[in-house]
Amino acid sequence: MKKILIANRGEIALRVMRTAKEMGIKTVAVFSEADRKALHVRYADEAVCIGPPPSNQSYLLGDKIIEVALQLGVDGIHPGYGFLSENAHFARKVKEAGITFIGPSAESMDLMGGKISAKNAVAKFNVPMVPGTKDALTDINEAKKIASEIGYPILIKASAGGGGKGMRIVEVESEFEEQIKLAQSEAKSAFSDDAVFIEKYVAAPRHIEFQILGDTHGNIVHLFERECSIQRRHQKLVEEAPSSCLTEEIRQKMGEAAVNVAKACNYVGAGTVEFLVDEKLNFYFLEMNTRLQVEHPVTEQIVNLDLVKEQIRIARGETLGYTQNDLKITGHAIELRVCAEDPSNNFLPDIGRLNTYKTPQGYGVRVDDSFEAGMEIPIQYDPMIAKLITFGKDREEATQRMIRAIDDYRITGIETTLPFGKFVMKHEAFISGNFDTKFIEKHFKPEYLKEANNYNEAYAFAAGELFFANEANSKQHAVEGKNSNWLQNRKA
Repeated sequence: MKKILIANRGEIALRVMRTAKEMGIKTVAVFSEADRKALHVRYADEAVCIGPPPSNQSYLLGDKIIEVALQLGVDGIHPGYGFLSENAHFARKVKEAGITFIGPSAESMDLMGGKISAKNAVAKFNVPMVPGTKDALTDINEAKKIASEIGYPILIKASAGGGGKGMRIVEVESEFEEQIKLAQSEAKSAFSDDAVFIEKYVAAPRHIEFQILGDTHGNIVHLFERECSIQRRHQKLVEEAPSSCLTEEIRQKMGEAAVNVAKACNYVGAGTVEFLVDEKLNFYFLEMNTRLQVEHPVTEQIVNLDLVKEQIRIARGETLGYTQNDLKITGHAIELRVCAEDPSNNFLPDIGRLNTYKTPQGYGVRVDDSFEAGMEIPIQYDPMIAKLITFGKDREEATQRMIRAIDDYRITGIETTLPFGKFVMKHEAFISGNFDTKFIEKHFKPEYLKEANNYNEAYAFAAGELFFANEANSKQHAVEGKNSNWLQNRKA
């Protein structure tokens, strides 16, 4: 594999290109008109504009991307995450064009892409699952009957869904019919598929996922877990590895279950198996993401593996070269998604120009980004600016390093999730490890950040006043005492 095209943008495109460069592989960037000056475009060996800013006129044009790949003699296409990364039709067409898709097979995507088909596949391997329906709901009355048997509250979920779309919690039977129609309508709009199913609602679970790798020779391993429970609108904001709540026994059982999920679909490449974990540490299969995850860096830190390099090696037909027994957890890593959102205003997007942009540095700090000062945050795409990752010998060191890194990060011109990240790191629930997916609902209010900001401003003003008072006093003493060392040093 001598040349790959990255069918994506932003930090993940840069992330893939950097590893490819280390492996001696040339890279091709595709970009929309909004990304003409983007860093991934400038970093690639070749770059081609594929359309206007809207993603459905650029980054989602699979046929156009394949056409560019063929024209430039590309050997492989890496989809990153989002856009076409879990599109089985695209993966299939890439293969038909004689190009290697750096990811799982279209068949694996088809099987795991639908939540119902995924649940049915993994059931054969006795993977624990939340009680619910095996098939999409077609009859309202039958659905009501099943919901009553499961017991309220229940959760209605879109079969083809993700990111919280097509999802509704139903507390009582009288709300069921209205909520199922809303869920179907949203699913149809978001995924062109209104199929929904129901399952028992686990009220305050932890969201824990396992990274897996599988090669073309039948070898599958897991790279341990990531804790992803701190979320807003069902989307992750803070991730860490390993989780603070798992015992070695439960970690082993969950890891084995994750490998079995991968076996259920003959998985090849990097993927993630997601679980819900209740307050008694019972775990249930949630879904499988057939791609690289945004939060993959925390896993890389604790197992000392470059997951993009592993993806490329696997796509070239190489064996993993290690077994489960060779893998172990070293240290602790935390990731904060730095998004152009205002956490003091219900995490609403805050698009604009990065007037100041300076990333933190130092031992144990990593920043995956694709911006620099003066650049605009495009309104057409996800508002994530960067991923801030810290690593330490243990969870406490990683947490303290994250607080320092947040303080060192300099961004002006827009609001970001950095203050929220610091709030999390300093909160007792996070420090103790006693939290779940309701962290924001239970512990956070927008006014908390405003109060902290007002306090910091008042503190800074008071510190400044004290500094100038002390400086004036020092000068007065210096004039009175002509032999002052301070005065002599100033003259020197």
